Amino acid sequence: MNASSLYRPLGSTGLFCHPMGFGSYRISEGNAVHESALRHYLDIGGNLIDTSANYGDGLSETLIGKVLKDYDRTKIILVTKGGYIQGQNMVLASHRTFPEVVEYTDDLWHCIHPEFLETQIERSLRRMQTDVIDVYLLHNPEYFINHAATLNPITESVLDKFYKRIRNAFQFLESQVKAGRIRYYGISSNNFGAHGKDRARTSAQRVLVQAEDISTDHHFKVIQLPMNLYEAGGAVFPTHNGKTVLHFCKEKNIGVLINRPLNAFFGNKLYRIADYVKPGETKPGEKELEKVLSPLKETEDVFTSTFGGEAFGSDREGIAAYLKFVARDLPSGDYWDGVMNQYIVPPITHWMRQAQEQFGNDTRWSAWQNRFIQVINQSLDGIERFLSASKQSTSDTIRQNLYQSGHPESKESLSRIALSLLTQLDGVSCVLNGMRTPDYVTDAMGVSDMPRVDALAITKNYYEKLNAKG
Repeated sequence: MNASSLYRPLGSTGLFCHPMGFGSYRISEGNAVHESALRHYLDIGGNLIDTSANYGDGLSETLIGKVLKDYDRTKIILVTKGGYIQGQNMVLASHRTFPEVVEYTDDLWHCIHPEFLETQIERSLRRMQTDVIDVYLLHNPEYFINHAATLNPITESVLDKFYKRIRNAFQFLESQVKAGRIRYYGISSNNFGAHGKDRARTSAQRVLVQAEDISTDHHFKVIQLPMNLYEAGGAVFPTHNGKTVLHFCKEKNIGVLINRPLNAFFGNKLYRIADYVKPGETKPGEKELEKVLSPLKETEDVFTSTFGGEAFGSDREGIAAYLKFVARDLPSGDYWDGVMNQYIVPPITHWMRQAQEQFGNDTRWSAWQNRFIQVINQSLDGIERFLSASKQSTSDTIRQNLYQSGHPESKESLSRIALSLLTQLDGVSCVLNGMRTPDYVTDAMGVSDMPRVDALAITKNYYEKLNAKG
């Protein structure tokens, strides 16, 4: 691994990572934009990819495997996770009984038992077309505690069982290290940064004890947790004998990966720490919406002229026209996911199936279908950005609060400022950012050029002001 000044050690693994990692939560095989974003990240110096077996129900790992074939695998740090039973894994669990499954909801189960983890490592290796996983993380094992809390108060007995399950999982992962299937392991938990009084908190200190009890030469080397301006517990709460999680991990030489740097949950609301309208630009209008939908309209025209089929819609107005009507009618992007899942995806999918039944045997169908899938995904992403512009006032408030907390005024994007702060926190190895487009990659990777600031003081000030108000 390149150990130049830009790259930093990932704990005591001996690996060196770029401060910005490629978060793969919302990427999937079949999306050309996602693929180009990942390639752009690797081409400009990024070298840490974070994914999970359940991201895109395996399609995230599949895309990564496709891309990795074109790069020097030895220069890339591959991080994946296991534990969720959903989608394909739910089908697997319906045919095979695994021990110690947490049935959290009807469609979300969880398991970190060795028998289940073995299947997950096998599948991840196959999907990513690699012989070894650099870092394998137990994915949110706290589902065991969360489920127990729905039944009774969290007792010490519950916590003892929780850490015993982690120890058993660690023991299995040590065997996978010896087998050469993984190099190091750790835990990704949403609760590492919880307040000390929160009984559901995942203790990095207690987790480390489990590994040390197995072997003094253990391979528990990395943790992952959410952190952002609104959820800064890992940087401000002295939960480890007066030390924060970041301080404790730095002292113990444990690598720290940060997730959800720009998506914050606070006061039962989701805040996106990013600009919806670039600094100095005006809110997009009708012309911008038409520009977003223009490629889709052209693709539909090709369908009509090539196959002679009926256009989408009861009035045969077409998908582009339908999406334009929906986008103009919605007051903000807050409603987009619900509308898309109920009124957009189902009818378009139904129309596509009918068209495939009618024209699927035409030699020209496959090429048109591939082009359509690419364009419709780009159009939906574009509409989401168009609708989200109404939230810019919230982003402006976040920016002003940052300035009041001690950050110098800047013309940089809000997302770049927020990401830069996290990369400058002492103890952070790598910040994982979801980068679904090449533009997102370019914005995020620019943090390396940001001026140094007192990141911890600014983070504490912002967090204290936030909670003083709330």
